[in-house]
Amino acid sequence: MDIVDVIRAASSMHSENRPFVVAIDGLSGAGKTTLVSYLNNDPSIYVLHIDDYIVERDRRYQTGQLESTEYYALQWDVSRLERELFRPLRNGITVLTLPRYVYERDVIAEEIVDISCAHTVVVEGIFLQRPEWRSYFDYVIYLDCPRKVRYERVLNRDTYLGDPTARLEKYKRRYWPGEDLYLQHVDPKRGADIVL
Repeated sequence: MDIVDVIRAASSMHSENRPFVVAIDGLSGAGKTTLVSYLNNDPSIYVLHIDDYIVERDRRYQTGQLESTEYYALQWDVSRLERELFRPLRNGITVLTLPRYVYERDVIAEEIVDISCAHTVVVEGIFLQRPEWRSYFDYVIYLDCPRKVRYERVLNRDTYLGDPTARLEKYKRRYWPGEDLYLQHVDPKRGADIVL
């Protein structure tokens, strides 16, 4: 059974007058983005990447908090996304105004997203089962991938962070401890409807 079949099977029980909302959650390098790439050809599925909605650098770097806390707690405006993305989705709003991060200018720009043709909305990203957001999903898929495999993937992938040594240091200092915070606060495997 592939990911489209999993989502279709789960959504077949959905009868509400709004899109079926699916989370594809997983830690860095688990394969979330690769998995959702298989959904792009299905016109009934609209995919949102939570990383498109992070906040400006000065709100998530050098804040005086531990870097792990900056990543887990400050990378996104959790309450704004609840107000502007998750609550409207749950209430059947099909045209959303979202705070999209523009990397090149380090600013937030309003993005109009029309999901009126979607039967299913898939939100892909990390930390999706945080307590503030979990109840907005009809179905949660958690991608579980061995730590060693994930580490190899991100260290080979994230060249924008610098050379291999710089990448490793940033992950050790910020990203992996932030993921550990998530695992301490949320048991994503247990909270998911299915673990792949």
